Parts: sequence; C-alpha cells; structure tokens
Amino acid sequence: MTAVVVVSADTTGPAVAIQARTHDDVSACCTGCGVMSDWVHSRYVRHLADAALGGRPVRISLSVRRLYCENPACTKVTFAEQVDGLTVRYQRRTPLLQHLVEVLGILLAGRGGARLLCILNTALSRTSVLFHLMRVPLPPAVTPRVLGVDDFALYAGTYGTLLVDVGTRLPLTLWEGRDAETLSTWLGEHPGVEIVCRDGSPSYRQGITAGAPDALHVSDRFHLWQGLSRRVQEIATAHRGCLPAAAPDPEPVIPGPAQVRDPEAADTPARRHAKRLFEAVHAVTDTARGRSHHSIARELGLNRRTVRKYARATAWQECIRRRYPRRPTPLDPYLGYLRQRWDEGEHNAFVLHQEISAKGYRGHYQQVKLAVQPLRHGLPLAEVHERAPSPREVARWISTAPDRRGLHVRTRLSRLLDHCPELQRAHTLVREFASMLDAQDAALLPAWLDRLATSHLPPLASMAKSVREDEAAVVQGITTSFSSGVNEGRITDVKLQKRIMGGRAGIPLLRQRVVLIAHLRRRYPGSNPPTPP
Repeated sequence: MTAVVVVSADTTGPAVAIQARTHDDVSACCTGCGVMSDWVHSRYVRHLADAALGGRPVRISLSVRRLYCENPACTKVTFAEQVDGLTVRYQRRTPLLQHLVEVLGILLAGRGGARLLCILNTALSRTSVLFHLMRVPLPPAVTPRVLGVDDFALYAGTYGTLLVDVGTRLPLTLWEGRDAETLSTWLGEHPGVEIVCRDGSPSYRQGITAGAPDALHVSDRFHLWQGLSRRVQEIATAHRGCLPAAAPDPEPVIPGPAQVRDPEAADTPARRHAKRLFEAVHAVTDTARGRSHHSIARELGLNRRTVRKYARATAWQECIRRRYPRRPTPLDPYLGYLRQRWDEGEHNAFVLHQEISAKGYRGHYQQVKLAVQPLRHGLPLAEVHERAPSPREVARWISTAPDRRGLHVRTRLSRLLDHCPELQRAHTLVREFASMLDAQDAALLPAWLDRLATSHLPPLASMAKSVREDEAAVVQGITTSFSSGVNEGRITDVKLQKRIMGGRAGIPLLRQRVVLIAHLRRRYPGSNPPTPP
C-alpha cells in the first residue's frame, strides 16, 4: 500500500497543483524516540515544491497527521508524520528538488546555479543557493595512509594549502596560508598518516615532522625537476652573451641583377595608396591649420585614426606597414632537403612529408604542403632569420629528453654547448639526474651532489645545499612511486572553481565546493546515468 493518496491533480494553471493526503490507518514513527504510534492528534496541510514536470513547476498540498507519542519517557508530546521520499522535517521542498538545488550549487555556485534553476522553473536567489550549498555536510574525514600536501595561489601574494588522499585521489581539506603550525595541528588531529608527499618547502617539512614524526617524507620528483630547470635558466641568463651562438652564421648572399635594386623603392599599389593619402591629408592640414581630425575625416571620408596617423607622419614612407622577418618553425631544418627533393622531381607534398617524418619531423602534413606552395609557382622558399634563444628556451632544451628533441633543437643546442662550457657542464649534470629518475636509483645521488657543489655554477651549488638538507626525502622521491601528481591535478580543479566564481569565493566556500565536487564526480561519473537519491 502506498503511503500517500492523490486526491486531485489540476493541470489547467501555470503550475501543476496536486492535492494528496496520508492514510489514516497507518502507524507513524516518532521523530524523538522512534516508537510507532497511531494515536491521531489532528491534521494539517504541508505545501511542498517538487521538480518541474513537463517544463511546469509542481506544487503539492499534502495533508499529514499530527500524532501523540505513546512513549511516556519521550520528551515529545506530539509529532508530525513524515513520508519517505516526499517530506523532510522543516523543509518545503521534496528531497528530489532539494537534491537538485544542492547539486547545482556544488557544480555552478550561486549565480550559475540560480540561472539554471530558473531555466528549470524553480525560482531561487543566488544567496539561497549558496546557503543550501554551505549546509551540505562534508564527507567524514578519513585519515589517509598516503597524504599529499601542496600549496596553491589564492590571489596575488596569498597562498593556500591543499591536502589530498593519494590513495583515493580525493581532496580532504584546504586552508589559507602555508605555515607549519596549521599543518602540524591537522596531522595531530588525524593520527595514522604513514607517508607524506610534499615539495621542498621548509615550512611543510617542519609541520610534518612536528605533527607526524613517524611519517615517511617523500620529496616530489616534479618539484625537484622544476627546481633544477629553474637553476639552469639562471645559468643561461648569466651567460646570455653565449646564446647567439645557437643561431647559425648567416650565409653570404651574392646580390643578383634583380636584388641590386632597393626593395623599398619598388612601386606597388600599397605604396601609391599611402602616398596619395599622405598628400591628401597634409593638403587639408596645411591650408586650414587648427582643424580637428574629426572634421578632416568627414571631409575625406576616412577614419579618424587613419587621418591622425597620416597627419602625424613627416613622410609617407612612415605609414607603410613594415614586413618583419618570418619566425623560425620546426620545419626550417628540412627546407633544404625539401628544395633538393623538389629539384630532383618529387612534387608530391604527402611523399615529402613522409620522407622528412622519417628524419625526425613531428609536424603536420599541411605545414609541408604550405611550405612547398611557392615552389609550384616558381618562387623561392621563404627565408628564415633565426634569432638567439631566450634563457627559458635554453632551459627547456636542456631539460627535454634527447630522444624528444627535434632536429632543429638538436642542431642549435649542439652549437650552443660547443661554444659555452658552463652550459655544457649544466647539461651533463641535468642528464645525470634525469637518468637517476628514469632508473629510480638514488645510489649515485651523493656523488652527483658533490659534482653540483664543485661545478663552479652558483645556482647548482645552492641547489646541492638545499637537497642535502632534505636528502632522505629526495631519495624516497627518486626510488618510490609516490608523488604529488594527484595534488597538481586537484590544484588545477581549485583554480577552475575559483574562475567559475570570479575569484571572489572565500576559503569556506572554496573548501566546500572543491571537496564536494570531487565526491560528486565520483558518485556520478559521466559515462554512467545517475541514480536517484
């Protein structure tokens, strides 16, 4: 037997109105002591809102009983009966609609959730959506065996700390700041953490030591590699004068009869147009001084900005768009081979792409097709003027695995290392550390640190000192499979939620959304249909 009897349903108005009542001969459970009772005190009507039906809001008028509690020891004299799946104490929404409000608050926060609820014919303000979001209880805190600790930027100059259960890959909590005391307090309240993955921050190191003295510290490999790459960039910055050696020496060009003429003196439609506009604008400004650019633009039928550009110029050549040299591309090292194969009679761009792909080119076929297009019209290939690499580019070249470097990068890096012995020394040390990470073997770490200290490269010497202070955690980071990769993924999610809320969310709201949305994704994966609550 159903718990509710539908008396009537009116679908003629703007909303679906349903009249219903509970049965009279069914016992109800006391909300205070749990004893069943069928002693009726009175009846009253509850007005409930339900999820929209056919695009129209649903209003339920439910007549429920108030009953006496038959337990003399119970503090309640009377209680109102509740209908499972339809009513909740002190709530004027059905559990289905309340769950929808909470889920939209978790996923879209205040304004976004209110807008979508409005589309679903459920009017609710953004503050109400946030109110119900903050009322959702967080999952019970479970002490993880492997804990991930990392910091993230809240806003300019302010950082926060995020804790993640590495085993389940779910966030536990977050707070503002990255001090040792707060982390130590949290670990003291959650004993049982065996392994902690962290970066090289001294604050986190002190907090973990104080809060979980028996926990094993693991220094994250990503942060170690990032710190080493940053030191290499500092070395490249200090030897900026050597960086032009990466670019090849320009080949001497013998000017032909067609190249003796100054290209700037060529008569083109664009140059004639610029000269005509320059003379027209200056003819008006010279005859009527003091006129505004607006009036001149109206008279000549030009844009005000165009008039201003030509009026400020002292010669019409200044108004011509300059052609800048083409930037280097990964295809540049293969242009000579493409020109050679074209002269040999191979004019199929697909075949040419396959040939240079076998030589190490990783680009798309369309790039090769566009590159050989001038050759089809009897024109030469576009020349590239290589510039000196930046320190960041050099650091990226050195930190990239040799088998993943393109031919162009290998050629330029080889010229640079042959010219600069300091960068050659740094490259050797970086590849030694990379081999330790690949093999997960830290036996050579002490000797490698000695070479860092005696490399006569101050950035690497300072890194050797910091690594020695945390050598045990670095060894664990190299030899074990634990890392802070889970934290980095969750921090990306934190930044996404911050952007969704316009960067105006406080720590409590940000914590609520980050923790709940991770559990919500686990409960409702995108590939499976959601189950009703």
